[in-house]
Parts: sequence; C-alpha cells; structure tokens
Amino acid sequence: MEDEARRQASLLLAPPKSKAKKCDAHCRRSSMELVKSKEVFEQSDEEAAVSSEEEGQDVEEEEDEEEEVAVRLFKLHGKSVDEEMTVTQKVKKTKKGAAQKSTDDSADREGVRMLRRQLGIHVSGVSVPVPITSFADMRLDPVSSAQQMKRLLLQNIERSEYKEPTPVQMQAIPSFLLRHDVLVTAPTGSGKTAAFAIPILANLAASSATSSGIRSIVLAPTRDLAVQIRAEFTRLATGKKMHITLLSKATAATIASQTKSKLAVNHDVLIATPLRLVHLIQEAKVDLSTVEIVCLDEADRLLELGFVEQIDEIFAACTHANIQRAMFSATMLEGVEELAHTVLRDPVKVAIGMKNTGASTIDQKLVFVGKEEGKLVAIKQLLHDGLQLPALLFVQNKERANELYHELLYDGVNIGAVHADRTKEQRDDVIARFRTGEVWMLICTDLMSRGMDFKAVNMVINYDFPQSAVSYIHRIGRTGRNGRKGKAVTFFTEDDMVHLRTIANVMKLSGCEVPDWILSLKKASASKRKELLKAPPMRHRINTISGYDLQKAHRLKQMKHAKLKVDGDTNNQPEPLFESRKKLAKHKKGGEGSSQSKL
Repeated sequence: MEDEARRQASLLLAPPKSKAKKCDAHCRRSSMELVKSKEVFEQSDEEAAVSSEEEGQDVEEEEDEEEEVAVRLFKLHGKSVDEEMTVTQKVKKTKKGAAQKSTDDSADREGVRMLRRQLGIHVSGVSVPVPITSFADMRLDPVSSAQQMKRLLLQNIERSEYKEPTPVQMQAIPSFLLRHDVLVTAPTGSGKTAAFAIPILANLAASSATSSGIRSIVLAPTRDLAVQIRAEFTRLATGKKMHITLLSKATAATIASQTKSKLAVNHDVLIATPLRLVHLIQEAKVDLSTVEIVCLDEADRLLELGFVEQIDEIFAACTHANIQRAMFSATMLEGVEELAHTVLRDPVKVAIGMKNTGASTIDQKLVFVGKEEGKLVAIKQLLHDGLQLPALLFVQNKERANELYHELLYDGVNIGAVHADRTKEQRDDVIARFRTGEVWMLICTDLMSRGMDFKAVNMVINYDFPQSAVSYIHRIGRTGRNGRKGKAVTFFTEDDMVHLRTIANVMKLSGCEVPDWILSLKKASASKRKELLKAPPMRHRINTISGYDLQKAHRLKQMKHAKLKVDGDTNNQPEPLFESRKKLAKHKKGGEGSSQSKL
C-alpha cells in the first residue's frame, strides 16, 4: 500500500508531457531572442502582436497543465473528472477575480489620491474613508430611521443653492458618519457648517438612544454665529420632527425649570455660546450625560485663553461613554492644534488647501493712506468711484464704528453699524436689513468676522489694519464665499508698516500679487506681535472737523453753560452723584454723534 501511494505521488509530482514540450519551446525561443537582441527595438507592430499571441498561448498551456494536475488529484482521491472540472473552473474564476479585484483596488486608490490632490484635500488618521463625490454617496446605517433621514437630507440639499459637495464636505462628512473624532481646517466660505450639520443630523437619526435629554451640542464663539448655525440646521432638518434649540436667556430658564421639576428635557441639537452653557452647568440646572456629539465651530477661537476654561468645563460635564467630538475652523495655529489633539481621540484630520490662508477667489489689495486722516479720504474716494456693494467695513472697536457711521451717514449710501454695544434686537435688525439689501454697507468690528455668512458681499474693506494674520483671514473671508469672486482692500498707515509683512505673506500664499518691497520689510518682533494682539493701537478719532474747530465748539458750550448758571437757571441745580454719572455716560454715548450730525 505504501509503495502504491508513493508511486501515485511520484506520478502526481512528475511534470506532464505538455510541460516538457512547453519548456523546450521556451528554451529554443529564449536562445533565438538572445541572438536577435539587437533587433528588439526595431520589432514591427505585426511581430509584437504575434509575440503577444504566443504569450497568450503560453498562459493557456499553463492553465491546461493546472487542469491535468487537478484531474490526477481527483483520481487519486476517487473523485470524478466532472467534479474536478467544476472545481477547477471555480479556482480559475477565483484567481482571475482576485487579480482583477487587486487591479481595481489599486486603480481606485490611485483615483482617490488624484482626486484629493486636485482638490487640495489633505487627510490623515486611522481608517480614513474615501471622499464622496455626491451627497447620494453618503453611507448611513441601514436602520430605517437613518435611511429616512438620508432621503430627507437629499431633498433639502436639492432645494438649496449648492448641489454637489465642496472639498471639505467630500472628506469631512464620511469621516463624521463613521463616528470618528474629526479636526477640520478649511478656508472661509467653503461650506464647513453643512459639513458638520449634515452628519450630526444623520448620526442622531441612526442612534438607538432614546430621544430624551440633550443629544448633541454645537458651540460657537458669538451669539450671531449661533443664530446662523441654528438656521442652517433648521433648513436641513425641514420635514423631520427634531428639536433644534438656540440657548438664549429664555430657553436657559426653560431648561432650568424642567431640570428642577425632573421633567424630560428633549433637545436633539443645542446650539450655544460657551459662557451661557457654563452658567447652567455651574448652577446644576442642566444634565449633559446624554450628549452624544459635541462640535466646536471656529474652534481656534474657542480654544484661546478666555474660552478654553469654559470648553474644559463643558467637556467634563459631557460624560457619555461613546461621545464624539469634532472641531471646525478656517485657521488653526500650531499651539491651538496641539491643544485640540489633547481633547480628541485618534482624530481624522482634514485640511483643505494651504493652512492659514485666504480663499483663492478673493482679490486682495493693500492701499497706503499716509496718516489716519487719509483713510476717510480714501473711503470717500472709493464711494465716489463706485464701490462694489454690498460691502463690509471693519474697524478695531465700537467707538470707531460709531464715528465712521456718522461720517458716512450722508454720503448717499444706505449704511448701518453693528457692534457689541448694540442690543440683540438692534443687531438682528441691522443684519436682517443687510441681508435683504436695505443696508448696502455695514460697519462692524471683529465680532462679525467669525463665521458669519453673507452670501452676496462683494467687497470687504479693512478700514483699520487687522491685529493679526488670523483676524485678517477671517475678515476677508466674509466675501468670495462658495466659489464666488470677491474683493478685499486693506488700508495701512505709516504706523502700520511694522506689521505689514505679516498680512503680505498671507496674501502671497493665497495667490495674490504683492510688491517685492513689502515682502522684504523687516518682520515684526514677537513682542510687538503679542502687544498688538493684546490691544489695538491708539488712533485719532474719525472726524473731518479739525481739532481747532472741535476745541472752539467745546469752549462755546462751556461758556453757554457758565452763563446759564450766572443767570440762575433752575435746571442747573446740583444733582445726586448717581444721576449725574448716568447723564454723563448717556452724553458720552450719544452726544458726540448728535453733535457731529448737527455740524
């Protein structure tokens, strides 16, 4: 028995006749190829075709040999040839399929690399998904609620002004849907809000958790940005009963009373500024243990000193075991990015284009105005020549916003001003009028530079030089959004020259032309940059009236006041200290503007 088995094994391992013939033919052909090696590069197309045909025959011979070996194997094990042929065909098909799949996978990977390279998508992390090229490519959980939400999202997206995903949406949405922590940096106006709003709504729909409690939190540095984010969530969730709440004074009181009464607090998406939410946490008037997702918009601002302590407290209160964290911003400095990595767990990092640059759709220009008085001349000249309206004018503080407003009020342009001293109702009213076209030019501080989406803004004017490159990027980012063209003009004086190169470098990286003499200027020292970040420089007040005339008007007012006292005016009796201070403060706020209007 052992001898018979050995004999069969030797027969099995012996090379078949066809194999020997094939080897002889191959050897003869190889020798001929060596003789004719000098003529290889002169081979005609016909000869190349014949050679290819011979190689194909060799492959067929090898397949025939595999079949012959398989026949003997099956005979050895007592199986029929028909069974063998079926299995052999399956083996061949599997081999071909595996080879084809390997080729397809390689081609797919190369295609993905090319797509990312063309769109400027830089991505890193573990298990990074391929980018989507259509919103319909979004892969949601197979549960019915998630699929229903996908259909609804696609319908609402179809009704919106954008039909195809932007580069940041192509990579950030699938990463978010896989429940990765994500850190996303993309230029202003690139569609970051939708890039986190869409997957948040989809993940909440797919979650098996109950609808009670606060399920997700979106944090923004300003109330105005929070209002805008709430509007985007509401638009995308149209047709689905979801509780999307903006945390205001009224809603905070409602949540506090519900928590105190142990009633169900149902909020699918809670949009808030950090300080207001921290107040609720500190007073034990809110439970964040049910929060599944925390997203930071304008993350670099929220991780700066002054906000970061509040963010830490919010993260500490969100104790869900599988919480997902996400951070989105247009700019991300190195120190802030390192801080973000201490909060995120194995994040997928997505960056679009070059870091810390303006959008390539913005035409950026620097204008030298000499001294401070030259700015008013320059802006009036722009108005006379035909400014590209609607436009935003950025100044460094609220006092200068009021001064510029009164100077331009009667120059034939519908103008408005928004800053921190305005009430919530006043700010909302001016912003709404600017969106509808009633106001053509809006004067604002850096309060409006973060995340605010004014789709039709054609021009941004930096009346006062920005305090940092980050501030500059966010200011000019209010124009040139969603692929539209925009223009940004920055005034600079002799006093601003020391910081000019910083802004010029941003312009250069954005693809704008910058004079060589500006790029060769001495770079501002670290101490000077820190000093500028702490507080803006002192500037002369914005006024076309000379200092002499102002002093003269002030003296006349004092003389009139003294005369009234001498004449015994009863209205000039001494007032209680508190009342006189109130009137003085009121006079300081409104008196200057009214006096300028009269003049």
